[in-house]
Amino acid sequence: MKIGLLTGGGDCPGLNAVIRAIGKKGIVHYGDEFIGLKNGWAGLMSLDYLELKRKDFSGILHLGGTILGSSRTNPEKEEGGYDLAIKNFKGLELDALIVIGGNDTLGVAVKLDELGIPVVGVPKTIDNDICATDMTFGFDTAVTVATEAIDRLHTTAESHHRCMVVEVMGRHAGWIATHAGIAGGADYVLIPEQPFEIEDILSKIQSRMNRGKFFSIIVVAEGVELKGEGWEIQTREFDDFGNVRLGGVGDLLAREIEKRIGIESRAVVLGHVQRGGTPTAYDRMLGTKYGVAAIDMVHQGNFGMMTALQGTKVRPVPIIDGVKESKTVDKETYEIAKVFFG
Repeated sequence: MKIGLLTGGGDCPGLNAVIRAIGKKGIVHYGDEFIGLKNGWAGLMSLDYLELKRKDFSGILHLGGTILGSSRTNPEKEEGGYDLAIKNFKGLELDALIVIGGNDTLGVAVKLDELGIPVVGVPKTIDNDICATDMTFGFDTAVTVATEAIDRLHTTAESHHRCMVVEVMGRHAGWIATHAGIAGGADYVLIPEQPFEIEDILSKIQSRMNRGKFFSIIVVAEGVELKGEGWEIQTREFDDFGNVRLGGVGDLLAREIEKRIGIESRAVVLGHVQRGGTPTAYDRMLGTKYGVAAIDMVHQGNFGMMTALQGTKVRPVPIIDGVKESKTVDKETYEIAKVFFG
């Protein structure tokens, strides 16, 4: 079979592990040919592609990012975008398309599947907010990076008697903040799913100071909305999928804490550091399992489906089940974090 392969949306560690697994099993086991579409949906729209040979899938397992490049191009935002995508798919004489991406990228795959294009999806997001799968690759690496940062900030916070506010990724779901907060021993974790009162945070910090703990670590997901007079997120730009480019909540919170109770506060925004670099062993393994499952699904004719980790097994589930809503942090997991607040 001649198969198109693309990676869309934000990059994350483990993408190349997926690509490698798809290519190696596809070529060696099935005798497939691969067309790598560059920079996500942009590659299909503009016919920017390369023929991928066996050697192209070697030596990439440990690399972060994606050898195919990525973008947030959305065919739905282009006039006649889906018609062009279908025309180019047929012009390349492709038999199937494997799409590796998050909610937005897979949402486009759902539409193409409805229009008759044979598509298999692989869920990708460091936010871990795709439904129908227990875990997405890249998440473990992001949590590991955030946890290491929190570990390092503990010593400088304690030395200088500061409150450190660590802003991590998480637009609608606070999985990274919750897991890294628990693993890093944070004194408070703020996530989009859970309402909070600034007075509660201040009381926890003050309580620590009364016990002789003159420092605090607060972890906040970037998508947290600070409500009340004077709060305003610093940026309101939008990407091609209509998502707000977030940023600034950590700095706003740090300034408010310092203003209200006088403890010196600093904000640390981890940002794209969480996306970059070498994937953890877990993300390499999960990406590999997803890649092998994806190419098998193509040859089994499981189109309109995506790979999903359920327990320890990777199974096919409808792509629409994964993207119909965001998977948010459950109350039970957040209650574990709350045990250690203050």
